[in-house]
Amino acid sequence: MKKICLLLMMSLVVASGCAENSALIRKSSNSTRSDVFEESAKGGIAPKGFTDLRITGSLKTHKPGAHSVEDSHGTPDYNLLLNIDGQATVVRGMLQKENSEPMKLVDPEAGNGVRYRFSKSLRLKAGIHRIVVAIPHDGIAVEKEVTLLEGNGNSLVLEPVYCSTAISRQPGAHGATNFKEGIRGIRLTLNGREI
Repeated sequence: MKKICLLLMMSLVVASGCAENSALIRKSSNSTRSDVFEESAKGGIAPKGFTDLRITGSLKTHKPGAHSVEDSHGTPDYNLLLNIDGQATVVRGMLQKENSEPMKLVDPEAGNGVRYRFSKSLRLKAGIHRIVVAIPHDGIAVEKEVTLLEGNGNSLVLEPVYCSTAISRQPGAHGATNFKEGIRGIRLTLNGREI
């Protein structure tokens, strides 16, 4: 009985987190402002009171159609959603098929799949900003408050947190993480420090 109650509680927590992420993704998909940032391809030094933010990330997914016909993984439709202070933009990734050998004993990205490389450079006012980074196709969203200093070239790096493989039928028994199991979160690093 205790195991059933524990499983039910864990299911409710997971469902609650999914509902919160879905609501955050829906809210962040729509721009309520258009004056927060502009894409910055020109480079150079940011004017007084402004800063540049370079957003990069790399992740791996399974090939298209591996789980269902309607699956967007491994296709150009799989993208990131970025919202800063109410202004939203979609960050499209560069795709590359990849069949990599393990680089370490437990390599979560070893195997045959599709690599996405995301990159976007923005210019915005220096100061405190609320940033939402989401992968809508996986129902994942992260919201953080960050401080961007004037004139600095700030770097926001996105790192996937992959799901782990089940190693037995017992709840809580998991093995190594692997991209084939999906993504369960995003880790954000601003200027070399995890946020």
